Amino acid sequence: MSPPRRVIVLGSTGSIGTQAIEVVRQAPDRFAVTAICAGGRDLALLTEQAAELRVAAVGVSRADLRDELAARLRDAWPSDAPLPEIIAGPPATVEIAARAADVVLNAVAGAQGLRATLATLDAGSVVALANKESLIAGGPLVTSRARPGQLVAVDSEHSAVAQCLRGGSTDEVRRLILTASGGPFRGRSRAELHDVSPAQALAHPTWDMGQLITTNSATLVNKGLELIEAHLLFDIPYDRIDVVVHPQSMVHSMVEFTDGATLAQASPPDMRLPIALALDWPHRVPGAAAALDWTTAQSWTFEPLDDEAFPAVELARRAGQAGGCAPAVFNAANEELVAAFHDGKVGFLRIVDVVAQVVDVWLSTQHAAAGNPGTVEDVEHAEAWARVQARAIAAGGD
Repeated sequence: MSPPRRVIVLGSTGSIGTQAIEVVRQAPDRFAVTAICAGGRDLALLTEQAAELRVAAVGVSRADLRDELAARLRDAWPSDAPLPEIIAGPPATVEIAARAADVVLNAVAGAQGLRATLATLDAGSVVALANKESLIAGGPLVTSRARPGQLVAVDSEHSAVAQCLRGGSTDEVRRLILTASGGPFRGRSRAELHDVSPAQALAHPTWDMGQLITTNSATLVNKGLELIEAHLLFDIPYDRIDVVVHPQSMVHSMVEFTDGATLAQASPPDMRLPIALALDWPHRVPGAAAALDWTTAQSWTFEPLDDEAFPAVELARRAGQAGGCAPAVFNAANEELVAAFHDGKVGFLRIVDVVAQVVDVWLSTQHAAAGNPGTVEDVEHAEAWARVQARAIAAGGD
């Protein structure tokens, strides 16, 4: 039997991170977590994870939490085992990501995950990518650095596509079909979305996620980001990637082949399945999640996306086709607008409307001529520009 795969978990106290550790806990013969890292909002959980897993290193992004974390670890650690190395401060995520491992799960929230993804690739480890923003923002910076098989998707949609692609060769693929639950406002017209409140936007019918991702699912920005990511992961042109609304969230995505066959990956909405698959790709982990119950009657429906009510997907497609740093601008501007929405500064419809204005300004100025980002600094400059523009346009009102 092969030795357990050495796993590093970035963002270990978040939703994806905790579920990844649950997968590891259920399959100790297959995985061994050697290092973990988190932002620092839940030191108690970070300490508990470190002690249970007996990791060699623990990272926390806030330097001011080093002493408290050290004290907690001393209290929780077995007396007969050496304490783990502690890395504290903003560079902690990147330093942990660069350590020797077989696979690094990047579940860091937001665009800050880009440097960690690049560090993992440079170290030669496989990236189990749950931080879609790092790929979207980095684009060719990431894909040009990755060896074949070094980038493995954790998102259920992209995991589904990867599984379906096993059913045929690349030249037999006609198109990818990403499924979307439709969020809490499926079926509403644009006019009916005018007075949506933050609380309503956070009431997702299927998934339990944080503020940013849940709001992105309500606006369909999340599906736009996934469209860009699908293009980058699978090298399929944008005009051959579609989105279909599937409220039951049982079919996670599909691949249509040139002979007319469509393969779909179906399972209950449980992130442990794609997480487990990403940690040991291309091998499946027995018992990772529950299977569908075919003894119970059920109906699945599929419907076209309403681009008028939810224009975010087509806006993302336009940003992706423009290339360069346009996807990074789209993503950063959206993060600013989501924060403004939850602060009561803009209405729900203004989120995507203002993002569209920011993207238009970017594409109509000299910024668009910059080409693909050559460095992380190029990406960070574009993101900073987008955030300033987004705040300025949002502050101007309707």
